[in-house]
Amino acid sequence: MKATVNENCIACGMCANVCSAVFAMGDDGYAHGGDFDPPLLDMVQEARDSCPVDAISIEE
Repeated sequence: MKATVNENCIACGMCANVCSAVFAMGDDGYAHGGDFDPPLLDMVQEARDSCPVDAISIEE
């Protein structure tokens, strides 16, 4: 599974606060997602749902 952050990201850091196992703030100041295992899906979905600009998508 993979979580991606698109160009709508406003660098608020909410996703990294909710799920630091998958999301991190990059050197560019914006959030970046990555691959994750199914047990983390609930946390990744919570991060996606908390994003104020709907910048996160999840691919299974």
